[in-house]
Amino acid sequence: MELLRVPALFFGLAARLRGGLYDRGWLPSARLDVPVVSVGNITVGGTGKTPLVIWLVGELEQRGLRPGVLSRGYGAAPEEKGAGGENDEARMLARLVPDAPRVQNPDRIAGGRRLVELGADVVVLDDGFQHRRLRRDLDLVLIDATRPWGLPAGAPTRPAVRAFLPRGLLREAPEALTRADALVLTRTELVTEREREDLIDELQRIAPGKAVVLAAHRPARLRAPDGAALSLEDLRGREVDLVSAIGNPQAFERTVTALGARVAEHRAFPDHHRYTRTDFTAGERGGRWLVTTAKDAVKLEELDVPAHVLEVQLSIEAGSGVLEALLDALPLGRAPRQRRSLHAGLHG
Repeated sequence: MELLRVPALFFGLAARLRGGLYDRGWLPSARLDVPVVSVGNITVGGTGKTPLVIWLVGELEQRGLRPGVLSRGYGAAPEEKGAGGENDEARMLARLVPDAPRVQNPDRIAGGRRLVELGADVVVLDDGFQHRRLRRDLDLVLIDATRPWGLPAGAPTRPAVRAFLPRGLLREAPEALTRADALVLTRTELVTEREREDLIDELQRIAPGKAVVLAAHRPARLRAPDGAALSLEDLRGREVDLVSAIGNPQAFERTVTALGARVAEHRAFPDHHRYTRTDFTAGERGGRWLVTTAKDAVKLEELDVPAHVLEVQLSIEAGSGVLEALLDALPLGRAPRQRRSLHAGLHG
């Protein structure tokens, strides 16, 4: 770990230098013809961005807008592998928000312009906090309450390492949170009230005046391998195996155990791992269910690996009014203004 102090120091210096150049306008950024809502974080790993993207798409559609989702496409499968060149998150979005156009492109400016061509009049930028080449009208930054600075804590007397990559999991210094329009604290259901309040106090010291929204990832549905709907109660008292390739596998396991299941084995692979048949040679030992996430399910189905799928959805526990006000304040592009004018004329 100590050998990583020097590269982490250089990473932090580079991140601060780059941020300062953008802050001063010395590095250029481009604006789309439609508003951009960025969902991001300051750490590597899963903070729950995809559930928030899904929530935002629904909220924007309720406002009569046509949101499109723009992401980098990390871990996208090659075209010849039958996944359409989209990664696991994009394929999950295709199921959950089928009406929203999606573009994956490492060049976010080109990807955003493509979404506008596809008819999007607002762009939801997934994992975009550090991608400052594309200007945004709203920056929402997620912090995982179970490990706010990336790494989980060790022993009770040993706090989590708070350091830049590669020693820790920070992409930027915590002070970068001052750029956000709102901070969304996720997985608050998995920490104590004292831990939650201590974290809120710390965030308010780091980024004074920033609104803090509290969110939880609530189990929503359980699907059998054949797609049939099951009750979440079917997990209570059952011994299960887990498999996941997500940014925070510990949170997934804690959610399953909170539903009353007993986890016999959890095979946790790196985020966006491409499964192969050899990953499942043991099968479901002893007749135990294999339980996975909605993000992983799209890949397991391609391998015909039978798994029960636990779907979760984002629930705003406190501060929903803040998010709604920020969305209501987004500037309207030409197309939605025309639609609203036409609607007003028809009812005038």
